[in-house]
Amino acid sequence: MIRTSFKVSKSFLLRKWLMAYTFLFLLFSCTKAQVIPDNVKTQENKQVNISIDAAKTFQTIEHFGASDAWSCQFVGNWPESKKNSIADLLFSQDTTASGQPKGIGLSLWRFNIGAGSAAVGDDSGIKDEWRRAESFLDNDGSYHWEKQAGQIWFLNAAKQRNVKYFLAFTNSPPIQFTVNKKAYASNGKSNLSADKFDTFANFLATVIKGVKDKTGILFDYVSPVNEPQWEWSDGGQEGTPFNNTEIAGITRSLSTSLLKANLATKINIAEAGELNFLYAKDNLVKGYQITDFFEASSSNYVGNLPNLEKAISGHSYFTSSPFLQARDKRKLLSERVATIPNLKYWMSEYCILGDNAGEMDGNKKDLGIDPALYVARTIHNDLVNGNATAWHWWLSISPYDYKDGLIYIDKNKTDGNFSASKMLWAFGNFSRFVRPNAERIATTVENEDTQKNLFQVSSYKDLAQKQLITVIINSDINPVDIKLSFSNMKVSTVKAYITSKDADLKPLPSTSTKQLITVPARSIITLVGNLE
Repeated sequence: MIRTSFKVSKSFLLRKWLMAYTFLFLLFSCTKAQVIPDNVKTQENKQVNISIDAAKTFQTIEHFGASDAWSCQFVGNWPESKKNSIADLLFSQDTTASGQPKGIGLSLWRFNIGAGSAAVGDDSGIKDEWRRAESFLDNDGSYHWEKQAGQIWFLNAAKQRNVKYFLAFTNSPPIQFTVNKKAYASNGKSNLSADKFDTFANFLATVIKGVKDKTGILFDYVSPVNEPQWEWSDGGQEGTPFNNTEIAGITRSLSTSLLKANLATKINIAEAGELNFLYAKDNLVKGYQITDFFEASSSNYVGNLPNLEKAISGHSYFTSSPFLQARDKRKLLSERVATIPNLKYWMSEYCILGDNAGEMDGNKKDLGIDPALYVARTIHNDLVNGNATAWHWWLSISPYDYKDGLIYIDKNKTDGNFSASKMLWAFGNFSRFVRPNAERIATTVENEDTQKNLFQVSSYKDLAQKQLITVIINSDINPVDIKLSFSNMKVSTVKAYITSKDADLKPLPSTSTKQLITVPARSIITLVGNLE
């Protein structure tokens, strides 16, 4: 009985094992067919023809930038070796002996003029001390230029590494001037009364002059309001809402204060919280800002001020997905900007926020290539379809578990570790090579599946450097072979720099423009050619 039972059990187990093996084999086969590693060439590379015409020109690029909010106030006090390494990643235009770029060579640095919430600590109502900020102004009306020391360190570090432009911005007026004596608003109402506009303007002019005297750096631009459409009433950070009439009043006061102080700094407005607020008519109190500020018939017209930068600035948050809708919004923006003679558009703040129509979730930091490709596509969209002349990132250094940082750090005020994200290097595929005064030129792509929108190309000619710069984004899982052709210029060889899951602006050998150039799967490549 026992023996017979054993034979039956063994046979039964054998059949079960064979069935399980067959099931696992089929499951593995199906899974293997669907999951394709980035480095596996699944088919013969598709060839894409790229035609570049130097005679067809668009906008002139002014700068690529990022801000010092809020971490630089602490990281600027870290050990010298670490903060210098971080500064190199952000600002350096140097290369190592192997030709590897040391950094992404930002051409603009944004300096946050704090409202003073840090001085009152927990009583500020801002729970996260990393989102509070110091102010140069004291309660007795005196100014103390030893304040914001960590930020001043990074300001000087940017200058030492030949950053060309500097912009000062505020999230809130100083707490001494605000209605509720806090650096954020109450009940979604403006936190600065009209009788304080001149006082706030004089403060900004005093800070600009004080920083110049301390560092030798004169801010090229000052931005007096930031995302004025939002309520800023939750104590999450410094901030206040403004309507268009209030922004116009502040801008006029600031213009007068800068002129009286004999400061050449230009005013930039209006840091719209979403691109729609720049051109759409659905909010005439806080939106439709291109018309309201730059049409002479408007009661809020400020376009005639002698020291107003002829640029309207907005933020690409919440308008970067889906790709085709994002493209169409930027085309509408570009068309509206073009109706005002000589007006430019600056994309003045971005990081990955929200769920972006399911394409990329801003939650959880990710140092890998996925968010980097998403950022590169957003930059492309803003430059090519929005015709932006400037593109600025938000937090250059982040301590948060979010996709908001170019560089991530421990949340430590005196020392810690830091890590560069792929978003840094993807940004660098543009900022490191497309320098101020480069001009975007026509690029035509043939044999590319426009419905997938996984392949983008833009080109820029830099006559000062005698270079042609072409940035190619391949978000697909397959490599692409490209064939270049040129009109109205001569380019014999190109040098490539690649950002991928395994490379950070890694230089590749020079190649002839007559040869096919392979753009690997899920990568960003910048081609730098010498103009003959």
